[in-house]
Amino acid sequence: MKTIVIKLGGSIVAPDDVDSKLLTEFKSIIESYVKKGYHFAIIVGGGKVCRNYQNAASKIIGTNPKTLDWLGIEVTKLNAYFVKTIFGELADKKIVTDYSKKISTKKPILIGAGYKPDWSTSYDAIMLSKKLGGNELIVLSNISHVYDKDPKKFKDAKPYDNLSWDMMLKICSGPWTPGLNAPLDPMAASLGAKYKTKVVFLDGFENLKNYLDKKSFVGTVIN
Repeated sequence: MKTIVIKLGGSIVAPDDVDSKLLTEFKSIIESYVKKGYHFAIIVGGGKVCRNYQNAASKIIGTNPKTLDWLGIEVTKLNAYFVKTIFGELADKKIVTDYSKKISTKKPILIGAGYKPDWSTSYDAIMLSKKLGGNELIVLSNISHVYDKDPKKFKDAKPYDNLSWDMMLKICSGPWTPGLNAPLDPMAASLGAKYKTKVVFLDGFENLKNYLDKKSFVGTVIN
């Protein structure tokens, strides 16, 4: 069975404080599918904690994109180590932080974190998906859809159930900035379009289960 690649948003790991209840549920779901023979690669984002550090640092040292990116990468490593910890012996003991190397494990769960500046962990997840041969990525966060504009700012923002990569590139256009809050960073969108990766945006564990079980789900599919 192919490895299911999940980009786990930092918003799920630590929306404000670490959400142990939510992560206990996530752990239970992943372990239930491992028992069915599934393998998972979970790349963990930085989320709000990352942006808090970056915002604080920028007020003290000014805007230095490379420095702020490296700060964010370290936060993803901490989040990834935490996620690895909750899966115990099911997870490989090493966290993936270099996606240019050969990646393999005998464990059913592989955990990854940030790699380099100039992009987010979404880019890393797309790289890993291609490297593992599945070329499919689940983006699991607290947002149910990709919208035509920021739904937090615009009440008339339109959610999409399906999108082409041409449309996604338009939505994710613009320069990369550390901590960018977007469906995909510009580099990730370009790489996904190049590889023609299938990317599925989901909110909530019920939708994750439905997708894995090939049932009806709520979310956005880029294909």
